[in-house]
Amino acid sequence: MTDVDVPPPEEIILYEKDPSTRIATITFNRPDQLNIPTIGARRRYGDLIFKASMDDDVKVLVVRGVGDHLGSGADLDELMAKQAAGTALYEEFGFTEDDDVTMPGPRAYRAGGSLLHWYGNVRSGCRSLQDFKKISILEVKGYCYGWHFYQAADADLVISSDDALFGHPAFRYVGYAPRMWQWAMTMGLRKFQEMVFTGRPFTAQQMYECNFLNSVVPRDQLEAEVDKYALACARTRPTDTVFMQKVFFEIMKQHQGEYMGSLLSAWLESMGPMLRSDEDGSPTRLSKETMDAGLNLAVKDNDSRFPPEWRLSRSGRQKPAND
Repeated sequence: MTDVDVPPPEEIILYEKDPSTRIATITFNRPDQLNIPTIGARRRYGDLIFKASMDDDVKVLVVRGVGDHLGSGADLDELMAKQAAGTALYEEFGFTEDDDVTMPGPRAYRAGGSLLHWYGNVRSGCRSLQDFKKISILEVKGYCYGWHFYQAADADLVISSDDALFGHPAFRYVGYAPRMWQWAMTMGLRKFQEMVFTGRPFTAQQMYECNFLNSVVPRDQLEAEVDKYALACARTRPTDTVFMQKVFFEIMKQHQGEYMGSLLSAWLESMGPMLRSDEDGSPTRLSKETMDAGLNLAVKDNDSRFPPEWRLSRSGRQKPAND
């Protein structure tokens, strides 16, 4: 897919607000690509959350997706293509041609390390809900994988349809991801370790049993359930009180090491080139061969090795093992 084929950030991330209810909505609008955000779309997402946090017309932020799924993660094909072209860091950090900045070369530790540490910055669009001083509600349906699963870890409330699946394909192809600390805190250590070590996704009911979700309803009741929560949150205490409540919870999260977890995840991911494969040839990181073949295809091929009920693909979950 070329840049010409990619919608602009303003079309991928939609925003609207209703001053009468003080409820704003961010909508992921790329359903033909499972709502995957580009680098520019992630940056727009982070900027919109910051603006909504400051906007006195907004007290509650609802985040949802168009189509059958919340989303299946970030646009990794775009990221890898821009890394190969040497422009990924410039675009991630928002540098333009007018900025006199020379990026570290691809063999420098700082090349990958800087990018992965950037994902812990709220402006990156990966951890942006952490700094939001209003109430955030995530509406989940279908796939909630990868980058979209980050949002589920960081939102204040998560309302899900009963057909949703939660997880991160990266546990299958590299073994770690940026928000691991927060998932461990919100899911519980035992269950999150199960997700990491098996690579399997969890159903909405399983995530509810982990106390990760606030409510699980049938798909046709999802929007009404989210609206009920949003209106209740908008009608409770004054926004200044909500700000104080959010500061309390933020201090609690930092006492538990939320941001330190981002730094540790960044260090862990940036050490990938130092890892060696097992004797059976199991990959330890994203090899050039894997990327050349296509990451999505690699994940799908690997998926068939797992029991149907542990597969990432909704269609694959209906097929017998080792098909």
